[in-house]
Amino acid sequence: MKRNLLIRNITMLGAAALAVTVAVFAQDAPAKKPAPSTATPAAAKPSPAAVARGKEVFDKKCAVCHYADSDAKKIGPGLKDISKRGTFTVNGNKVTEDSLKTWIENGDSLMPPFKEVLEAPQIKDVVAYVRTL
Repeated sequence: MKRNLLIRNITMLGAAALAVTVAVFAQDAPAKKPAPSTATPAAAKPSPAAVARGKEVFDKKCAVCHYADSDAKKIGPGLKDISKRGTFTVNGNKVTEDSLKTWIENGDSLMPPFKEVLEAPQIKDVVAYVRTL
């Protein structure tokens, strides 16, 4: 009986370790520097090119944890209509271009920071894309 319990616990521990290992190695290498994007004022509508670049980065780096087409939780919250919601669900802070940028760069206890993974223009493009959701 004790032996079966020990075997089951070791098996579960091994499965958990394998899952963590797969998650770590499934991450893409840091992205290459993209071509410089044109700067737009904070209140201006993002360019279609910036939105398209942002969608591409989002699909590779963010969609693992976030739905773009739903507000349902995946691992992190779904981001559909995030700009219309007005506030972040986790902390109640106002959703702005700057707050999105800061959140992506620094993360929090539930989300890893991406300032070392994405270049500043990529983060700007992701913000442009997320604003369209």
